[in-house]
Amino acid sequence: MSSETARVEAFSDGVFAIAITLLILNLKVPSGPAGHLGMALARQWPTYAAFLISFGFIGIMWVNHHRLFNHIRRSDNRLLFLNLLLLLAVTVVPFPTALLAAHYGTADRTMAAAVFNGTYVALAVFFNVLWHHAVRAGLLDAATQESADGISRQYAVGPIAYLVCFGLTWVSVPASLTLNIALAVFFAIPARTASGRTAHA
Repeated sequence: MSSETARVEAFSDGVFAIAITLLILNLKVPSGPAGHLGMALARQWPTYAAFLISFGFIGIMWVNHHRLFNHIRRSDNRLLFLNLLLLLAVTVVPFPTALLAAHYGTADRTMAAAVFNGTYVALAVFFNVLWHHAVRAGLLDAATQESADGISRQYAVGPIAYLVCFGLTWVSVPASLTLNIALAVFFAIPARTASGRTAHA
């Protein structure tokens, strides 16, 4: 960890940790008559699914943030504020998660899914803005330029793909969520360099 970016990374790690921990607050102990606990627990399956999906998503975002800062060796004022903007979106994730879980089985599930998918559109944009500023401002380690180019190519897919996912919400909520999960898997895989090697994590 570069001493110049150490505080940025340490603060960011704390925010990611808090956001991922807050997800568990959406899991409630069900109430109801005695003898029906199993059924009450089963009815909460959207909450369990939303928790696991968002836990995985935040974890993948943390991994990607770590990968970026393996290349970013210097910071400037704009990078600090762009990183804060990204962290703002990360801290919002527990809310659309809870919203989707609460309304998945209702007539409002399309709107809840739109808020959920829209959050990830914003996250994709913020990741790209942060990364491209670091590239343009010369904040990267020059020795990792090939790996950085691979990250740029991979990240270019994000905003458009998540917009497609957002638009798909009004066609099929399950399909939009499936695409969202597929995109998370895509970004969990390290970027490839032009020569076909895996970019350094």
